[in-house]
Amino acid sequence: MTRQAARVDENQGSITAYLEQRPGVSWHSTAMVANGFPDLVIGYRGINELWEIKDGSKPSSAQRLTHKEYKFHERWRGSAFIVRSVQDAEERLAKIETMMKGRRVE
Repeated sequence: MTRQAARVDENQGSITAYLEQRPGVSWHSTAMVANGFPDLVIGYRGINELWEIKDGSKPSSAQRLTHKEYKFHERWRGSAFIVRSVQDAEERLAKIETMMKGRRVE
């Protein structure tokens, strides 16, 4: 059985472009991973997060997690977030900054 090409939300390009221009941020697309795994892995200041990208400009019904995505988020015990815009990405990175204030990261 062959896997279909991964669908990527239209705003993922603008979010990854934003991440590219942020010093100290690394990211990797995991959109091709099956079974509801989130779209991006983000590394920043020693913190790793999984980001599921949803297009915030679409109706809320089109932003819902698929069944597989929902099941993944339900059982995942690490950091996984839904990011709907560049502003959401900025806010996530700001939260990491706040969390890591005063901690030295090698």
